Amino acid sequence: MTEQRSEPLPLPDYDELPAGGVEHRIRSLTGDDVQRLLDYERAHADRPLLVDILTARLRQLDEGAEPAPGDPEGARPEKPEGRQGRSPASPDTAAEPEPPLRHGVHNVHDM
Repeated sequence: MTEQRSEPLPLPDYDELPAGGVEHRIRSLTGDDVQRLLDYERAHADRPLLVDILTARLRQLDEGAEPAPGDPEGARPEKPEGRQGRSPASPDTAAEPEPPLRHGVHNVHDM
């Protein structure tokens, strides 16, 4: 039996966020929203670092911290444009091929 959420999580892309991204984006959430994320984390991946981050933020809110102004969706880093996942190297920028050096043989370019 699979569990279905009645409401979406306060951070829609929560499962894809690295711990650092979660830590910064939860600053604008209420205690109830952070608790929902903590409950979700414990029921699913139960990653110790994220449990610690969420628990610490709940503690801060319980001690009087206020949610930061801003929208957690607006904190999403922009994706760089261009050729993602590809090296900027190309045959035009590659070094000229040379035979490998053998022990005791000097490179003619060093003379």
